[in-house]
Amino acid sequence: MKNYNPDVLSCLANLSNDEVFTPPALANQILDMLPDEIWHNSQAKFLDPVCKSGVFLREIAKRLIKGLEKEIPDLQERLNHIFTQQLYGIAITDLTSLLSRRSVYCSKTANGEYSVCTVFKDGGGNIRFHEMKHTWKDGKCIYCGASQSVYDRGDDYESHAYEFIHTDDPNVIFNNMKFDVIIGNPPYQLNDGGNGASAKPIYQLFVEQAKKLNPRYLCMIIPARWYSGGKGLDRFRDIMLHDTHVKTLVDYFNAADCFPQIDLSGGVCYFLWDREYKGKCMVHSIIGEKKSILQRYLATKYSSSFIRFNEAISIVNKVQAFQEESFSKIISARKPFGLPTNISISSSKKSDKNIEIYAYPHNGYISYNEIQNNVSWVNQYKVYISYAYGERGNFPYLVIGKPFLGKPFSCCSETYLLIGPFNTKAIAENVMTYIRTKFFRFFVLLQKNTQHATSKAYKLVPIQDFSKNWNDQLLYEKYKLSKEEIDYIDSKVRPM
Repeated sequence: MKNYNPDVLSCLANLSNDEVFTPPALANQILDMLPDEIWHNSQAKFLDPVCKSGVFLREIAKRLIKGLEKEIPDLQERLNHIFTQQLYGIAITDLTSLLSRRSVYCSKTANGEYSVCTVFKDGGGNIRFHEMKHTWKDGKCIYCGASQSVYDRGDDYESHAYEFIHTDDPNVIFNNMKFDVIIGNPPYQLNDGGNGASAKPIYQLFVEQAKKLNPRYLCMIIPARWYSGGKGLDRFRDIMLHDTHVKTLVDYFNAADCFPQIDLSGGVCYFLWDREYKGKCMVHSIIGEKKSILQRYLATKYSSSFIRFNEAISIVNKVQAFQEESFSKIISARKPFGLPTNISISSSKKSDKNIEIYAYPHNGYISYNEIQNNVSWVNQYKVYISYAYGERGNFPYLVIGKPFLGKPFSCCSETYLLIGPFNTKAIAENVMTYIRTKFFRFFVLLQKNTQHATSKAYKLVPIQDFSKNWNDQLLYEKYKLSKEEIDYIDSKVRPM
């Protein structure tokens, strides 16, 4: 019988948690982006500002132990040098500080009997943990945006006030020490006290804080939702897309390919930021077993979002060359009529003053007087489409929900977006035919990184002449798409 001796950090990486543990294999993929000479540099300093399992520091140590063998032949002297002069970490909790020290020093205390480093005087070694407090103002932490009502809960509970981002100047943490490499997998979000499971992303704060330390290299693995911006991410997205120091970006459409058993909508990515590099980024697009690599700028003049599929770039360029208006201009904002999802509706019309409303979980009728916005749209033709539509699994996708006709004397709750309005039923029906094409939904796919799709998700879709009907064949001919480009669209979008 074959012995089974699993890596404990691989086991931890399979546990679902708010702070996602990094599998060792993934940590090494990220480390592979760094130049080989860094592992032969006895003066290089490495920082993981968000230690959880200590996997990054452990794997870095392995590489340095091998890489510095010629320069420092004595193993114990080499170990002492690496652990005291090159590797540094900030744990996110007291528990993860113990776990990280156990992973890195082989002892929960750096100066313990079984520690592989024999010269530490302090039990913490170079992996520190200092209990921090949030700084509250108007019910929110001024540093991370955490909700005071959720996280101001006494010393018996974890505060999630991470040291690295709860200071204006991170240089003071290590007395202005200069780091060659900052690397890590930061916490992704915190409850912001909103309705339901509302959460505020915080991973971008760790990236921004790391840049303040001006390392030679910065590597982090983070959710890919920043591609299209959103809550607290618009500024970060704009900075990342226009930062030509981002040398490599590895994008996983399915987060489970990195983090098994973790449900992370929108995928994940990791990147290499190189202070001395300036130019195009090498984008690795990974969907299951399929991989594509293309060197390109992250930003495009056509979209404020990142287009994650390399194969789509040529298609986008052909369509944008026509310089047509964006379909997003005829899509409403959320709550087209100012009506929330939980609006009280009647199952019967009862009065001629009542109008039909499309809502979740069922349709009904409301008084005309309840319409708060866009009253003139009520009496016109329009098209309704779900604001939220999610899919999992392998391509091809539908991408969005099925559109349906909104007749005069109808409205909708915020469950739907409104397209239009239109003067005639024929035009509205031609719009619906266009929406059903693979072509249309492919361009939505390029902008849609979560189940929610505001008008911004339709930005790359060109408006057509809706006095006539459209199908995929007519659209492919109009934009002169090649067979390979058509096949690629077919591989991503299924018929509606």
